[in-house]
Amino acid sequence: MDAESQENHLKAYGITYWVLSKQQKVQWLLNYRGGSFMMPDGEAIRKECQIRGVSFEVLSDGQAEQILDEISSPSQNQDAVILEKAPKIAVYSPKENQPWDDAVTMVLTYAEIPYVTVYDEEVLGDKLVLYDWLHLHHEDFTGQYGRFYGAYRAAPWYIEGKEQAEALAQRLGYAKVSDEKLAVAQKIRNYVIGGGFMFAMCSATDSFDIALAAENVDICEPMFDGDPSDANYQGKLDYGNTLAFTNFILERNPLRYEFSSIDMTNKRGNVPKESDYFSLMEFSAKWDPVPTMLTQNHTSLVKGFMGQTTAFTRKEIKPTVMILGENKINGEARYIHGIKGKGFFTFYGGHDPEDYQHRVGDPKTELELHPTSPGYRLILNNVLFPAARKKKQKT
Repeated sequence: MDAESQENHLKAYGITYWVLSKQQKVQWLLNYRGGSFMMPDGEAIRKECQIRGVSFEVLSDGQAEQILDEISSPSQNQDAVILEKAPKIAVYSPKENQPWDDAVTMVLTYAEIPYVTVYDEEVLGDKLVLYDWLHLHHEDFTGQYGRFYGAYRAAPWYIEGKEQAEALAQRLGYAKVSDEKLAVAQKIRNYVIGGGFMFAMCSATDSFDIALAAENVDICEPMFDGDPSDANYQGKLDYGNTLAFTNFILERNPLRYEFSSIDMTNKRGNVPKESDYFSLMEFSAKWDPVPTMLTQNHTSLVKGFMGQTTAFTRKEIKPTVMILGENKINGEARYIHGIKGKGFFTFYGGHDPEDYQHRVGDPKTELELHPTSPGYRLILNNVLFPAARKKKQKT
């Protein structure tokens, strides 16, 4: 999985998932040649790699043992983690077509990793327990319809989406979309607390925490829910309810395409596209295997990309949350991870790792043109993360 030897990093994750689905174990060699995968040899696996265009090397038993011995040395910041089973993947996404594409569903499809689409009915019906990993599609959990009102309130897709959301909320027994979305966010938080793995990108990151903080507080203006917001709603937020963010300030102007001070999109005047990169942090593979797994890549420098929520204000990230990737020029966090109860969550800023400024209605990215994308690899690290056997730490 290093830069020189692998021709299709993204489909390599699909091969690994495919092997796991055949009830065979895989060893993830952390920090060894870009986070390579060691798996049993077999004609079927070789043939599948050749069909999918994935580069591989055949090792003798002696060569494999030598690599594992080398990795286990205390002098090497490397480790071998056993992947045991193919995780069951769910993507939280509306059934109707949206005027934008989702990076996670695109890369899962490209890598040939199967997933099931769920939405509010399934979440509120407690169906998340059926899945090991949940992705939150580009979503607004605050009931403000993505804050698209200023630019798109007359667009047919916006009007239709608002009507559909209102009808769904009423059908599920809620007076307002904001109330229904809060209930969904709380169910997802409970899924994480119970041991689930949740991954979110773009506006699903900050809007999720904002909704949780605004429990029992009306932060929606009349054009969103038909009645005024609560007076001094900023002072009524409960940051203790959130997963990742704290002390953020909500955007009060409904015409602005922004939720809060969490997002750094409008604070990036000193980050031109040509120098917009973020660096992945380095962790101890033997002592911190979780963040090490999530940052496996063939480069430590990843191209930046924009989104409704592009990056996170560092001072508004809870101290218990790990920063996995940062833009040092702007002092912003791009990629963060945390633990809640028995489960884990990862927030990844931006919308599409290979489309710098993806706009509503733009054509989707063709991943055949980006088979070695480092930005997309970070998504797939998270997909395989639940497959890992948890090691008992020495005390």
